[in-house]
Amino acid sequence: MHTTPPGAASHPARTALDLLRCPLCGAELSRTGSALACARRHTYDIARQGYVGLLTGGRRAANADTAAMVEAREAFLRTGHYGPLAAALAGLAGPLCPPGGAVLDAGAGTGYYLAAVLDALPDAVGLGLDTSKFALRRAARAHPRAAAATWDVWEPLPVATGSVDLVVNVFAPRNGPEFRRVLKPDGALLVVTPTPRHMAELRDALGTLAVDEAKEERLDRTLSAYFRREEARPLEYAVTLPPGEVADLVSMGPTGHHLKAGEAAERAARLGGAVGMTASFRLSVYRPL
Repeated sequence: MHTTPPGAASHPARTALDLLRCPLCGAELSRTGSALACARRHTYDIARQGYVGLLTGGRRAANADTAAMVEAREAFLRTGHYGPLAAALAGLAGPLCPPGGAVLDAGAGTGYYLAAVLDALPDAVGLGLDTSKFALRRAARAHPRAAAATWDVWEPLPVATGSVDLVVNVFAPRNGPEFRRVLKPDGALLVVTPTPRHMAELRDALGTLAVDEAKEERLDRTLSAYFRREEARPLEYAVTLPPGEVADLVSMGPTGHHLKAGEAAERAARLGGAVGMTASFRLSVYRPL
């Protein structure tokens, strides 16, 4: 994340930070040295890696990705296996956000998908929220027009009402009322979820968590009070993974919270070589009611 000293010319990353509001009182935040502060002097440090620490005063979210999980995710994403998903997401985002608009990635992780979306949106700025400081160290630097802050997406979002053109939500919790609040009336919500076929080949061998068969129905029901679904696109393709990449894939997701150090690698090694896997997703576009 690139920030601008007081008195200097405006920079896109500063515009992304302008979307933030004080999580304690809702007031605007402004840059004060290496922190953001509101008029009531609630202050939030900007880490040396560039992200804003909004979870303060002992507030912590459960199940934040660990350093090991984030390292595994970075390694896996570098292989390009999820490149088709990032490209499909960016392709859908293009018509949904005007040039110079604002994107909120709720549950941004390392910023991999936010960066792809911003590449497809000229002059747009993006704000990534996530509970994991380890992921946000990367998200804050994922794109020149991105900023990042620690936050639990289940809580009221520290984002100005009606300030966002596009909310992106990839494999992350969905806070329907808050997504609706921060979106402009003509904005859009873009959600990516795995289908029950995703990683199915690995479940018996590695004990990965299954995707609920009713997940999509539950998603639509959860959002239906605030959004109407405009479009849904399936994306499915095959990948071949050597044991090391299998271990990273298993370690980087929800299963990673339940594994001991080295356990994923041990399980993957028992496969005896490369394994074919189905990558299967649904990309859904929602409009505010």
